[in-house]
Amino acid sequence: MATEAAARAFFAAPYFAVVGASSDPTKFGHKIFAWYTHHALPATPINPSSTSISVASHSYPTLASLSLLPHPTETSVSIITPPKVTKKVLEEAKKLGIKGVWLQPGSFDDEILKDMLDAWKETGVGGEGGRGGEGWCVLVDGERVAKAAGVHKL
Repeated sequence: MATEAAARAFFAAPYFAVVGASSDPTKFGHKIFAWYTHHALPATPINPSSTSISVASHSYPTLASLSLLPHPTETSVSIITPPKVTKKVLEEAKKLGIKGVWLQPGSFDDEILKDMLDAWKETGVGGEGGRGGEGWCVLVDGERVAKAAGVHKL
């Protein structure tokens, strides 16, 4: 199970990426990326199907995959994809040495969650915990744990 300490460590990264970022305001990929932009955190949208996404009338260029990130070992990644996609994203993240991973509710099954928490023991967030009814969620828990981590922009 993820801990408050892991959530704080996730936010200690200098860079962030959102896999599954979307321009569609009804999708959680949009809401999560918008949360990062609203809090002025340096986040890169990852979406292989679009060259850019729009949030609050601003366009952000996307990257097609984590492998295109300029600083993967200094980047924590929020994942909002179906479990089948999440599994592939986590394999790529492991190879790149991604600093931290936050699996949003609905992005994992029990096996994926266990594998992620085993791989990112200190900086992996997902599953039971947090203050939301569905477990750890950036929208529910992000501001509180980022402030506790000393993120100066919040």
